[in-house]
Amino acid sequence: MANPIPTLASLEMQPYLVDGALPSELDGKVGIYAIFDQAQALQYVGFSRNVNVGLVQHLVRCPEQCHWFKVYTVERPSRTLLDEIRNAWLAEYGAIPSGNSDTQVAWEKPIDAKTFMTEAERHEIDNADPTEINKLLKQVARRVEVDVKAKVEARGAQMPIKFNPKLKEQGILALK
Repeated sequence: MANPIPTLASLEMQPYLVDGALPSELDGKVGIYAIFDQAQALQYVGFSRNVNVGLVQHLVRCPEQCHWFKVYTVERPSRTLLDEIRNAWLAEYGAIPSGNSDTQVAWEKPIDAKTFMTEAERHEIDNADPTEINKLLKQVARRVEVDVKAKVEARGAQMPIKFNPKLKEQGILALK
């Protein structure tokens, strides 16, 4: 018989960062997690084939909302099981957190630096020679990267954060 789905309330609330890092025992583990803000209000429920990598991605994408988490790891992962657990946790919570609704893109997709362009940057790209656009997008991505890293460091993270350099030319910040 399959193990019963753990309730969200039954899981231990853990700090997102301890001594500037995520818990190393989650590296390589498949599981589902709930992320909470500083006031321990649920922000997002997701799952990953590598919980540690997933939590780092969320910290980079939404650093102000990542203060606590609860996690349940599984030995034999199945998308169906993880979906069932997520649905049970959301039902238990009684509401859909913004990370699973209106801000889902911010939680789940790489950072699109183009959404943070200044009017001057937008004007420069709109009027640029087509051969210069990738270079200009890379400059925007690098500027946004500095801001992102500063926010993550302000949260106390001390892990290296590296973005895919090829995607910067498209204005995308995706963790490497």
